[in-house]
Amino acid sequence: MRTAGFREKMLSGAPLAGTFLKTPAFQLVEVLAQSDLDFLCLDAEHAPFDRAALDICIGMGRALDFPILVRVGEATPAAILQSLDHGAVGVVVPHVMTAEQAETMARAARFGLHGRGYAGSTRWADYATRAMPDLLAKSRSETVVIAQIEEPEGVEACEAIAAVPGIDGLFLGPADLSVGYGHDHQSSDDLAAALTRVGEAARGAGKAYMSFVPDAEKAQEWARAYGVSMFFIGSEHGWMRAGANAAARGVRAID
Repeated sequence: MRTAGFREKMLSGAPLAGTFLKTPAFQLVEVLAQSDLDFLCLDAEHAPFDRAALDICIGMGRALDFPILVRVGEATPAAILQSLDHGAVGVVVPHVMTAEQAETMARAARFGLHGRGYAGSTRWADYATRAMPDLLAKSRSETVVIAQIEEPEGVEACEAIAAVPGIDGLFLGPADLSVGYGHDHQSSDDLAAALTRVGEAARGAGKAYMSFVPDAEKAQEWARAYGVSMFFIGSEHGWMRAGANAAARGVRAID
């Protein structure tokens, strides 16, 4: 059961490989579920995913037992609730800068007073075929909440964010963070220091540590240097273009 065991595997520190999906097409979920990837993240922040597209793409992932995360477009209880009710194993919430923000998002993703609204008739709840105690236990064991650290303020608060109950992982966003530090590249000492500090905060709190990387070589580098264990590698856009370019170059190299 890939989806049911995803949170436990993530928290174990095992290396995990996934990618962002930018195209709201369930067929791409179906294809990538046949790959060796460990998870897929639907990018509702930077790609044209409406609620219907999220529903059908997540539904395909659930049908194939392929763990689906959603990077929500905004850190609202409604966006988090809808993603989880559709059947996502968890959410990535962008631009978390304070422990208070982290507490709000963790509460919105979990059942309890002033938390996630309970409905037993959703896809996640197996359409009213599971009892409330079973679903509450399922949420505690399976639901993943990831705080994305992508501003200098978030780095400064990373220890407090990591300590928030209900936060399962810290995602360092290297591009936004680099821009936030005033750079036009991702090779600064500021970024290296942030990668180190956020990683130490995550490990100190027993949380997963992840980031975006362009390729497996960068993943190996950051695993060794900073202890990153979960990698969002590029997107299907880059992979399709790289595959097309490689095929074209091969044809043009024919003598």
